[in-house]
Amino acid sequence: MPNLTATLSMTYAIIRTGGKQFRAESGKTIRIPSLAGDAGTKVTFDDVILGADGDKRHVGTPALKGAHVTGEIVKQGKGEKIVVFKQKRRKNYAKKQGHRQGFTEVRIKDIAFGKKSGGEK
Repeated sequence: MPNLTATLSMTYAIIRTGGKQFRAESGKTIRIPSLAGDAGTKVTFDDVILGADGDKRHVGTPALKGAHVTGEIVKQGKGEKIVVFKQKRRKNYAKKQGHRQGFTEVRIKDIAFGKKSGGEK
């Protein structure tokens, strides 16, 4: 049987960046859409939409006030190549393109919920 107390005591936050949502935990590395900055640059995410600190839940409507997640850029890079192939039959038209989406790896340093919100459980 899995250890449920270990999963309940974990501190994490759901942040929104690049039009997507990511789960951030202290000490973990996440891969997000490209951000400006070199390796070693500190970044702060203020758009925290949900958080958990042990057995306390913090839910934002739509975002938590005063909450932020800080991290450090580990590296910049490009993802795997995808091939985009377009063709129209009987028209002598074929076009092949490749694309590699840029990403930024960020190591999460700290999660702070700041002022308590009204949606706290």
